[in-house]
Amino acid sequence: MSEKKRIVLSISQQLLEQVDGIAQRRQTNRSEVIREAMRQYVVERRKDDIRIALQQGYLEMAPINLRMASEAFFVEQEAGGTVERLVSGV
Repeated sequence: MSEKKRIVLSISQQLLEQVDGIAQRRQTNRSEVIREAMRQYVVERRKDDIRIALQQGYLEMAPINLRMASEAFFVEQEAGGTVERLVSGV
């Protein structure tokens, strides 16, 4: 594990009591509870960042994808008509 750094933070008495309760139930200390909470927070923020980037990418690509789908639709319709004519002998 990497070197640990000491930080100072201010939290409400109520939150501190909740953290201490979790630490006691898990038979660990408040520092470990806070470290785990911070790790989970970082993971969730990374997921949010990825989700936002994907959303932006999809929105940027939407006009291009729509144009490609529209072009392909007409080609598929024409191909379907050709197959029907070949099968029916017309």
